Amino acid sequence: MKQQGLVMVFALLVLMSLTVLGVASVSSSLMQNKMAVSMQNQSLAFDAAEAAIAGVVFESEDEVLLANPNRVDPLSQARQGTVIDLQNQSLSCYNDADWTNRVITSNGLTEDTEHTAAGLFDNNPPISSWSRTAFVKERACLGSSNVIGGSNISCHVFIIKGCGKLQGAKYAVANTLTASVFAPASQ
Repeated sequence: MKQQGLVMVFALLVLMSLTVLGVASVSSSLMQNKMAVSMQNQSLAFDAAEAAIAGVVFESEDEVLLANPNRVDPLSQARQGTVIDLQNQSLSCYNDADWTNRVITSNGLTEDTEHTAAGLFDNNPPISSWSRTAFVKERACLGSSNVIGGSNISCHVFIIKGCGKLQGAKYAVANTLTASVFAPASQ
């Protein structure tokens, strides 16, 4: 009788340890799945942020838009707006008021268009994509462009922040590009 009770206790201990291992394994799998979904969502939002930066570059190089006096590209618009003070201000994805804003929708980029219409970058999953552009400063051009240093040309420096956000997410993913453009000196 004592041996049968001992075998039963031993079998219960083995069964309990297998149950604990099974629960731990399922819990670990669920956690890894959540991390993978989160990384995928961040990657999609980052792609949307990159598209927003590409949209600003596209508009700034769009010869049809640049030739149209009724339209303005985002860098020219930012140059006419508020100068960002990098010591006291940040170019936030959530500050609409002070900076030049563009939106990239699922319609893509089109020539002679200021991309300011509301809409989603992608519908499945719903992702928003937008940019903020700010003028930083005018300075003498550096590097190989020093050859033109004596001319009436300077470099205008801009910060472009691309932002992407999955609908329902508590955060936006952002990336930043600094652009320097040859322009007539303002002096």
